[in-house]
Amino acid sequence: MQQNTVQMKRVLTTPALVFFGLAYMVPLGIFTTYGQVTVLSEGHLPIAYLITLAAVFFTAMSYCRMTSALPLSGSAYSYVQKTFGGTLGFLVGWAQLLDYLFLPIINYIAIGIFVHEAFPDIPMYVIICSTITIVSIMNILGIKLVSSMNMLIILMQFVFIAVFLYLSFKTSFVLDTDALLAPITVMSEQVSGLFAGAAVLCLAFLGFDAISTMAEETKDARSALPKAILYTVFIAGTLFVIISYGAHLVYPMWQDFIPNTDIASLAVMKQVGGAMMASSFITAYVIGVFASAMTSQASIVRIFYAMGREGVLPRSLFAYLHPRLNTPIYSIIFVALASLLSLVLSLSMVASMISFGALIAFTFVNLSVIKHFYIDRKAPLDNTKIITCLIMPSIGVILTLWLWTSLDSEAFKVGLWWLAAGAIYLALLTHGFTRRPPAISDDETEMIIN
Repeated sequence: MQQNTVQMKRVLTTPALVFFGLAYMVPLGIFTTYGQVTVLSEGHLPIAYLITLAAVFFTAMSYCRMTSALPLSGSAYSYVQKTFGGTLGFLVGWAQLLDYLFLPIINYIAIGIFVHEAFPDIPMYVIICSTITIVSIMNILGIKLVSSMNMLIILMQFVFIAVFLYLSFKTSFVLDTDALLAPITVMSEQVSGLFAGAAVLCLAFLGFDAISTMAEETKDARSALPKAILYTVFIAGTLFVIISYGAHLVYPMWQDFIPNTDIASLAVMKQVGGAMMASSFITAYVIGVFASAMTSQASIVRIFYAMGREGVLPRSLFAYLHPRLNTPIYSIIFVALASLLSLVLSLSMVASMISFGALIAFTFVNLSVIKHFYIDRKAPLDNTKIITCLIMPSIGVILTLWLWTSLDSEAFKVGLWWLAAGAIYLALLTHGFTRRPPAISDDETEMIIN
């Protein structure tokens, strides 16, 4: 079958990728799951972030290795498909679709909640549908436009974060050892809740994973992608820990969040600076989440594009690029329609589902490094490469599996049903697993990479 010969434009550099990743994560996105994870961790959100950051660091290093070896838009799907074969690659890609499909949805839900809170007369469905439409149009127009907007939006968030931290520490910092240590002092009976919270927080770091989906639109991808991934993880992780610590100092009464964890962040803002600060937060937060919606939609459509190009999803729909705009227009429309689920799903359920898919992808990217660089190696490895290609990804596997087992039971049920649906689809596609899943050739892969 003849494939679409139009290719994406290589326009992104390392700084643009870092802004893309940060926009995806949303520096203020800490407040999306602030109430939920603060309750789960019993007021120890900074420690939950540190646990997640530790797991993410080892996995981010594995993404750096794989993006250098295989800079393809499919991210985890492409790495596993090329390393372990089409069947396992498809199933990991299918699981990856779960978290990437839900990422735009969680952004639309958050925008609906906070804009409706500020303007109660506007129905949430109007807010959500309008946002989906605007985001989709901007993605159709191209990644360069999205990238330019990201830089401005991230800088605006940094200004707000600086003001928030200044007011937080100015109003709440006292030389009281118990108060200062409370957010980071964990009792043994709180450990399980802490890991449950850390598992949910995986979604906060997905920006580094999203960077890898931009491989085919990046100049000098083998060099730029690893740098951008590490810079993004370091900047975001540092911000999340500091912001969450400041928030706990200013509002230690986490038990008050239980009635409505979705808008717990507003209580913190009012405590810091009254109604004016709360209004400013809503404005900065919604703008930031809007940027995340743009970048998360951009990422999922590129995974669809990679799977459509392979032929495991319909090529005519998912592998089509607009001849003038060079964007996967049909995939963008498909994701926009799927995002209408944000009208009926809850914030906490979507957060858990995102982490389910993400942790599966993280696990197999770590395993791909071990397989590609250690098991299938063509030359002996020195001690440094044994550390980076065997020991570090092995630690990443252990930590991600540990977090995976800490997810809530409902997320497991939905996630396993999703995987079962993927296995059934794959069985039909391969005539009962008697044929290999469709894939592009190694020569075509080299042409795309180079």
